[in-house]
Amino acid sequence: MFHHRCSFAGTILVQGPKHRNHTSIVETAHFYLLGVLIAFYMLAGAAVFSFLERPAELQAHQLWEWRLRSFCEEHNISCEDLKSLLRHFEEAKTAGIQTEKGRAHWDLPGAFYFVGTVVSTIGFGVTAPSTTTGKVLLVLYALPGCSATILFFNLFLERVTTLLSLLMFWCHTRTSKPSRLENKTSEGNQNEEWKPSVYQVTFILFLAVLLVACGAASLYSAMEGWTFLESLYFCFVAFSTVGFGDFVSGQREHHEDTRGYQVANCLLMLLGVCCTYSLFNAISVIIKQGLNWILRTLDWMYDGIRHTRLRFRPLFQLCFSDSESPVSYCKDDTVHRPQMQAISSAGHIMLWCTCVPSAIGKCLCNEGTVETLYHVNKDRGVSQEQKQDICSYERNVVYVKPLPT
Repeated sequence: MFHHRCSFAGTILVQGPKHRNHTSIVETAHFYLLGVLIAFYMLAGAAVFSFLERPAELQAHQLWEWRLRSFCEEHNISCEDLKSLLRHFEEAKTAGIQTEKGRAHWDLPGAFYFVGTVVSTIGFGVTAPSTTTGKVLLVLYALPGCSATILFFNLFLERVTTLLSLLMFWCHTRTSKPSRLENKTSEGNQNEEWKPSVYQVTFILFLAVLLVACGAASLYSAMEGWTFLESLYFCFVAFSTVGFGDFVSGQREHHEDTRGYQVANCLLMLLGVCCTYSLFNAISVIIKQGLNWILRTLDWMYDGIRHTRLRFRPLFQLCFSDSESPVSYCKDDTVHRPQMQAISSAGHIMLWCTCVPSAIGKCLCNEGTVETLYHVNKDRGVSQEQKQDICSYERNVVYVKPLPT
């Protein structure tokens, strides 16, 4: 497995409450951030595909209306009667009725192809149960079937990543042989600590998926009469379990007699789905690393803004405080601890002193002198004259005396 760089199978660790709380916060941030990014990704994709496909859709609708009117006028039939016939054809198409005769959908090989598309979650939509009993059975059949297939994909993923790790580790040990006898121990320790990068594994899986897709596309292009690009498109749609149903393999009439092609079709589907599933998992690890980088960047920006605000807050308070207000007063006989910050600016000292409760501050630049007096115990009393000019706290007394005019 990938351990610290790429971990598909995690290790159970004993964590304290504080660490578990931090991990939960990070995972929650991942969840919401990924949801927002997926929403924006879907909006961007919708805009792009709408821009590309909407004109073709409008043109197809116009062409179909023209053809429908032309056919009705040429054969002198009602358009409503023709549309009713077409609706019946759409209902019959679910049972496998096509304009050109094709292979049977519900014989044993056709039914096996159907259940394969169900448990693999491809779902081309060409074949679907038309009876009520068949629809209810499909729901009960798909629950354990899809779950077992996903478990099979995960087990396949573990074995593929283990095999790739061993092969890459073997290549690493071959390319980094120690040149001296005394360095064998250190090189051995480095090899034990070496782990494959998730980017390397993703690249190898991508090459594997591309190789399987190109081989399958060559076969489909020869057997189905599709172009190579259309065959590649079908391979991605099928291997990724999207399954639009616009292209479906093995549905022609002459395919009933080619058992070898049917077996090869099922094996290629299985291998392609497994490899693509592994590739998607590897890419998801890279996406999670990207989410971690985004969260670290946002945290760094927040810390920078917060530190900047804390740095300049006393300056803003000094500049916008009331110039007619007294410097600082304590309204009762209780000794309070003030909050003070000093900022050097152009050779002057600006002192901000707040005495809780209800203390009002004032800028002391060029208007007064600040003297630090002796230590005063907070239990001792303070005279009435000193209370007007002194705001004392537990350790020191700050004495503010106005300059003579």
